[in-house]
Amino acid sequence: MKFCDECGSIMHKDGEIWKCRSCGFETGGDKAEEAQMITTEQQEDDGIIDVSDAEDKGLPTTSVVCPECENDRAYYYMQQIRSADESETRFFICTECEHRWREDDH
Repeated sequence: MKFCDECGSIMHKDGEIWKCRSCGFETGGDKAEEAQMITTEQQEDDGIIDVSDAEDKGLPTTSVVCPECENDRAYYYMQQIRSADESETRFFICTECEHRWREDDH
């Protein structure tokens, strides 16, 4: 990710040129710097837990009612998906039907 030197917005690649959509600033590309960037296509881990190995990963279970099948047990894990000053989001995976849902603090 590259940021605009003029206004601080995210720059976007247009051929060999980086362009700012906010202020119009343009700059040439730096091959060495671009080689260090990780694109979304290169990211392998999407953060989603595979249900088939939830038990192998040692996910704990808790007593909670599944909204789909009304089973009373689910695997759970917590993940920070909002800004750092907000609480983590709890994700649940039903041990019976594998339905997924989340719970946010409000």
